[in-house]
Amino acid sequence: MTQQQARHVPVLLNEAMDFLSVRPNGTYVDCTLGLAGHAESILRQLGPAGRLIGFDRDPEALDLARARLDRAREELGSQAPQVDLIGEAFSRIREFVEPATVDGLLADFGVSSLQFDEARRGFSFQADGPLDMRMDTRTHTGSGPTAYQVVNETRERELANLIYEYGDERRSRTVARAIVRGRPVTSTVQLARIVASAAPPMKFGQIHPATRTFQALRIFVNRELDEIRDLLEAAPKLLKPSARIVVISFHSLEDRIAKDSFREGARQGIWNILTKKPVTAGEEEMERNPRSRSAKLRAAEKQPSVLSH
Repeated sequence: MTQQQARHVPVLLNEAMDFLSVRPNGTYVDCTLGLAGHAESILRQLGPAGRLIGFDRDPEALDLARARLDRAREELGSQAPQVDLIGEAFSRIREFVEPATVDGLLADFGVSSLQFDEARRGFSFQADGPLDMRMDTRTHTGSGPTAYQVVNETRERELANLIYEYGDERRSRTVARAIVRGRPVTSTVQLARIVASAAPPMKFGQIHPATRTFQALRIFVNRELDEIRDLLEAAPKLLKPSARIVVISFHSLEDRIAKDSFREGARQGIWNILTKKPVTAGEEEMERNPRSRSAKLRAAEKQPSVLSH
């Protein structure tokens, strides 16, 4: 087990598995493999006729997930299910998964431990690193701009708008003005200092003033909200009747998309919502894994009478 996997704790694992309710010999999709914590739990419940399909657009995460799942399959021997891993964004799921073939779908949105803890990926300002923030680091895939390009090439007004929209940062104009004046901005720590000097905490104990700006840049660079919308639009067509979908989000923008999508689907007779309120981590999990504090889980079951087209 690698150091990353040793410290990786899948968020809301028991709750996710309870709502997913894995059926032996079924077909399940993990849209956000990460370090395969959730995926391994699904795999161990599937049986030899089961199938696990996993997506991750991060090549490093995909390699680590594959190694972990290969070990689990080796351990299970003849009882191991089929595993298919796909190194693409989950928004492309319709290209790889046939309609009405899936018994359950899981998506754990946000940044994985691997991405967040590696300074060279640029997702965090806890250690100095380049301003990258791309989940898909392959240059040939057209994965979009880096955070460096956004920070240094976007006009001040557009930069303020995206920091406000995706970071819910009320002082976005002040932050954007300071960033433009501080150009060129080349590293995570430099950016964090610029933001903190322009918009210091209003009271003691608040989150670091750069947190919202970093969130906004990451979401923008990776088109995260569009990815989620595409997945939730595709899901009903891919799931069998009575199949389940479980999504875990880490901030209000993601959670609102999932909530609204499920509500609209329920109104149309597609979904039976299983979580009237989002499920959150208990005290024990939050102590063990502080990143679980902001996690919210929502689940729905496809109505048995709904056919996929």
